[in-house]
Amino acid sequence: MNTEKITVQTTVNANTKKVWDYYTNPAHIIKWNFADPSWHCPNAENDLRVGGKYRARMEAKDGSFGFDFETIYCEFVSGEKFTYEMLDGRKASVIFNESTDKTEVVVTFDAESENPVEMQKGGWQAILDNFKQYTESN
Repeated sequence: MNTEKITVQTTVNANTKKVWDYYTNPAHIIKWNFADPSWHCPNAENDLRVGGKYRARMEAKDGSFGFDFETIYCEFVSGEKFTYEMLDGRKASVIFNESTDKTEVVVTFDAESENPVEMQKGGWQAILDNFKQYTESN
């Protein structure tokens, strides 16, 4: 398995309480969890606890392609960070760092071997950018 790690990050102009809620609440996840406007996330489930599962359906709006992104939480500190393992064994962590009504969100994940690293980084960064825009505008 490829163990190269990729990191994406953004700073959201909101406090950590709001950022955490918008990042982890399925009612919000479905509004921002896609890399391109031609895609959407019609449903999401999130059981935020060690051993709990996260599942998000990601689909092209035209119905031509879709997949389920599923993980199991390995570590969880409410409002601060969590780590999870994807079904293929890759791991990821998400850290929330607050500083004066701004929150830095740092996502680090194991690269997969099917797509170029820059493509993976671009896709995950685009999703994080959607998250920032959605959180700041709501």
